[in-house]
Parts: sequence; structure tokens; C-alpha cells
Amino acid sequence: QLQLAESGGGLVQPGGSLRLSCVVSGVRFDVYAIGWFRQAPGKEREAIGCINSEDDTTDYTDAAKGRFTITRENAKNTAYLQMHAVKPEDTAVYFCAADRYGVNYCRLQRDEYQFWGRGTQVTVSP
Repeated sequence: QLQLAESGGGLVQPGGSLRLSCVVSGVRFDVYAIGWFRQAPGKEREAIGCINSEDDTTDYTDAAKGRFTITRENAKNTAYLQMHAVKPEDTAVYFCAADRYGVNYCRLQRDEYQFWGRGTQVTVSP
């Protein structure tokens, strides 16, 4: 059974940086694309970006480009979301998700992901 566990969330000041981790267990990590999403209070869950399983090609939403970076370490069964220059509007619960079919390219639609973590809270505040 595939399980995902996010960590690294917390309180960060505006302009700061934060790196979230997503550890995958129970399956071969390297065959899954990983997506990162977030959900702010009262809003729908939205995509940030993703990384495919074949060659670590990434894709990002326009809002995420330039401030967010997604990487993966297959040897550690872990994907990362590096956040830079965070803003109060980045406050949300951040989720990672796994897609068995994101081989050549990853997808930004949440319905394409079969497995989800429980999320980690990120709060951006002075």
C-alpha cells in the first residue's frame, strides 16, 4: 500500500524560505510522478507543480514559476518542494500526491493523482 507523508511545514516569515519533504513508502518510488498541491482556508485545492518519473522533468503553474522548485531523490524515496520568497498568501496546507502514469510528463490536475498525503501546514506571518 502506497503511503505519502509530508513534513517540513511550520511558521516562516515573509520573504523567507522553506523546504517541504514528501516521503513515499510501500511501493517503488521511482515509477511514480509526484505532484505538489496546496489548500488555503476556504479555497479549493490548487496545483503548484509536479515532477515526472522518467527523467525528473518538472512542470509548474504560472503562479509557482520562479519561487517554487520541485526535486526528487529516488534513493531516499523522497520528493521536495523548495519555497523561496514566501508571502502571506502562501499560507496553506501543502499536499504531495503520487501518479503512477506520469512517466514521460507529469500532470497538474489533481484528479490525475491516485494517492495523497495528509498534508503539512505552512503559515507565513511576521
